[in-house]
Amino acid sequence: MRRVILNESNFIAPFNEPARDLRILNKPLWLYQRDALERHITEEREVFSGLLLDVPEDDVEQIVYRDNLFFTPAYIDAFMSEAKAGKKAVRAAFSIKDAAFREHALPLSTMFEQSFDNPDIYYADMWYFPHGVTTDVEPLIIDSDSREIGYYWVPSYMAVRQGDMTFNVPLRGCLSIESWVHIFIADAVFGLFARGAQAEDRLAKDLKYMLKVFWRSLVEFKQVLRNSELVTIGKNCSIDPTAIINGPCVIGDNVSIGAGAVIDNSIIGNNVNISQGCQVQLSVVGDGCFMPFRSALWMTTLMENSMVAQNTCLQMCVVGRNTFIGAGSTFTDYNLLPRPIKALSGDGTLEDANRDVLGGCVGHNCRIGSGMIVYPARVIESDTVLFATHERRVIARNVDYDNSDHHGHGGADLHQRLYPREGENINASW
Repeated sequence: MRRVILNESNFIAPFNEPARDLRILNKPLWLYQRDALERHITEEREVFSGLLLDVPEDDVEQIVYRDNLFFTPAYIDAFMSEAKAGKKAVRAAFSIKDAAFREHALPLSTMFEQSFDNPDIYYADMWYFPHGVTTDVEPLIIDSDSREIGYYWVPSYMAVRQGDMTFNVPLRGCLSIESWVHIFIADAVFGLFARGAQAEDRLAKDLKYMLKVFWRSLVEFKQVLRNSELVTIGKNCSIDPTAIINGPCVIGDNVSIGAGAVIDNSIIGNNVNISQGCQVQLSVVGDGCFMPFRSALWMTTLMENSMVAQNTCLQMCVVGRNTFIGAGSTFTDYNLLPRPIKALSGDGTLEDANRDVLGGCVGHNCRIGSGMIVYPARVIESDTVLFATHERRVIARNVDYDNSDHHGHGGADLHQRLYPREGENINASW
């Protein structure tokens, strides 16, 4: 079967880069898509105009999708199975009654197309054509099979809403990456939370697998969540015996984990150094990252070759590649006043993020000074340098490259711009 990829050139703020090149679950999105579809595909085409009209009119079986779509292997397998069984041209669709889609994929998105015939149905840019492209397509709704999972318990006198804070976690997930918040959703909710839910489901339903896991725990003298069936460790790793690693967890090659570190349901890339006393929970740490002692990540994404210095805490954040965040910084995630948290949407406007708590986002190639306090949902554009001064230690507004502190200190040659905005001439920015 042929795969046809529709190019989406819009840049994602604050990274100044198209979605296909950003990392999801420690892979570039284009590579994650390829791996999820690998067993279904025999050839590939790319349409740089991004228009369905420009897809070749060959009479062949093909799947067509936009390159900013994130879909899990479980979703794409279900989509392909039902599409092939129906032997008709179909388009991926979602029901507003699907809690995972309604709560996580639809907010901040502009690319889901509402049906004229049924306003409860939204279309995504993914099609299956059994005999070449046609305009006669039917909606194909794949149930996300979501379940409500709590992630925060907040005392009732502090909570915006009473009770636990929860995610509707899909076992079959698909969303359009148009905002940095969607990267957080893809990694944390549709990725790590879903992986944990799938592991629990398998343990509950598959007796043979459950016995295998318990037997491995007995042989290795480890708790169930810490045995090698649920914790995958790569080659040439150095892990202190006092470190605590709870699965499901994937640790890459050449990783160093220091004494007293805690890793819980996370993805750790290759060549990562996590020092003494660090906490990494429900997070993705990209290749080549460095976390000195007592730094902490919770439901946070670090893209490749970034560093979070000692005593720094990031919750529900996304950090781009080749970025440094100084010691003792805190990215807050909770509005002290009960106001909706607004974040950058796909069209660049501030909209309700539909999140009770949400951290911030730092782009690529940034340098953030020590002791900073960043308010919820604030973003710092790629290539920005922020000094910790009396005038700017609290980041209460979004910060773009034009307001980078290095402009006024003769630092243009010392910190060159690598990620200009769409349509900008990079040479003019240096």
